Amino acid sequence: MFGKVLIGVDERPGGRDAIALAKRLVAVGGELVLAYVHYGDLHPTRGSSPAFAVAEGERSRGLLASARAADGIEASLVWTGSPSVGRGLHELAERQGADLVVVGSSRRGLLGRVAVGDHTRDALNGAPCAVAVAPAGYAQRPSAVRKIGVGYDGSPESKHALAVARELAAGLGGKVSAFEAVTLPLDAGNVGALDQLVADAGNAIAELGDVEAHAAYGDPAEELALFGASVDLLIVGSRGYGPIGRLVHGSTSQRLVRLARCPVLVLPRNVAGAED
Repeated sequence: MFGKVLIGVDERPGGRDAIALAKRLVAVGGELVLAYVHYGDLHPTRGSSPAFAVAEGERSRGLLASARAADGIEASLVWTGSPSVGRGLHELAERQGADLVVVGSSRRGLLGRVAVGDHTRDALNGAPCAVAVAPAGYAQRPSAVRKIGVGYDGSPESKHALAVARELAAGLGGKVSAFEAVTLPLDAGNVGALDQLVADAGNAIAELGDVEAHAAYGDPAEELALFGASVDLLIVGSRGYGPIGRLVHGSTSQRLVRLARCPVLVLPRNVAGAED
């Protein structure tokens, strides 16, 4: 489980979705932090005014306090001004020493899907720690995290994702299910080889032990999204990272987050992972 969770909140319903997911991922005795980013830096002249800063601070505190009261949770409140919501959340996460940032989905997507709007995308890219995204409407039908899915292909990143999934499952009394999407140019001459590759992938996962094994042929993002419909949380590792270890998403992880029907947790390569 995660010890300190920063939750991105704003005036939209996605903030409530993020709170609902964060409550399921925070460790017993862990800390929740509600965060709000206002656009104080968009207008340098006005943004430099002490009166404007005070007004934005009071508005931010009021919004966060209302969100805290509405959900009846214990949480500290933090806010900042930034030209980008994602950048502001990243700065707050670093200041707070958070090991997880949770954000909601854009409401432009279908109910039950993770729709990646600008704010969600900004929060994902360049994050200093793990990021979880709640699908639209999650607060209306929160579910216990009992079945945790992992995107697995034998890479170091996927092995780390599996380790985090096992830790979460142990803390939540759940089980782990791993999936590999096999990709291969498909033509009339390699159908048999493809079937064998899928079987081999499934067998390799089964050999991991206490993991339910799944494998299929297809586009990784699309197949992982389909697999995600059968789990309560989908965990994937990120293969990209910036010069100081920040999470940088490739095309597969970005598309997966957009297509997923369940909450998605993305781990940067260097993240320490969940706590016991």
